[in-house]
Amino acid sequence: MSQEIAVIGSPEFTTGFRLAGVRKFEDVPDDEKPEALDDAVERTLADDDVGIVVMRDDDLEYLSRGVRETVQGSVDPVLVTLGGGAGGGGLREQIKRAIGIDLMEEDD
Repeated sequence: MSQEIAVIGSPEFTTGFRLAGVRKFEDVPDDEKPEALDDAVERTLADDDVGIVVMRDDDLEYLSRGVRETVQGSVDPVLVTLGGGAGGGGLREQIKRAIGIDLMEEDD
């Protein structure tokens, strides 16, 4: 069974992914994020068809502590954040967390 990518964020953020063929998304307008983002993330994490969740790094700040810890520690689905903040830990760390090994590690 193949899993899908899901995108969570503002309609402006999700539109590009939807145009690229991503079918699972949660639109959460910026002015509703403090109240609605936790629920959108929890619904997405509970979806067995989702293997990768894409969010803006800045949006992690809107999550409650418990949901943020859950999503950052999740391996299935794995969280990939886009943006300049430090919350997601960088793509290398995200891949390492998802598959358990560091693909970029140099052999001595």
